Amino acid sequence: MSTDAPDLRSITLTRDSLGRYTARNRRGGSLTVSSGTDELSPVELLLAGIAACTAVDVDTVTSRRAEPDSFEVEVTADKVKDEHGNHLQDITVSFRVRFPEGEGGDAARQMLPKLVKRSHDEWCTVSRTIELGTQIEATVE
Repeated sequence: MSTDAPDLRSITLTRDSLGRYTARNRRGGSLTVSSGTDELSPVELLLAGIAACTAVDVDTVTSRRAEPDSFEVEVTADKVKDEHGNHLQDITVSFRVRFPEGEGGDAARQMLPKLVKRSHDEWCTVSRTIELGTQIEATVE
């Protein structure tokens, strides 16, 4: 696979110190991830990816009708270890969104459940990938 493909998504993770890493994208954005500190853990980053992906889908459309008074997405999951190894199960995405009174807010409120469902069923690349499953190849170069 070419690394210059227009739809290729990639990050590079570098070690900062034991258990602390920085992920960087090609555009220069970065995020620190760690294990055992107050920073986001790898599992929390996965949950954040689900939340952010579906939030963008929903917010992009509803905010055309009305700017939300509040917008929060919580993603929870149970971490288990079983015959399949460590993994998450029972992932739940909860939207808590409030729109102002008025015609625009009413329109945004009305479309919110449909947009959340459509994001889950079609648009959110992160949750769709998890639900559909995909092979992950790990190599050493």
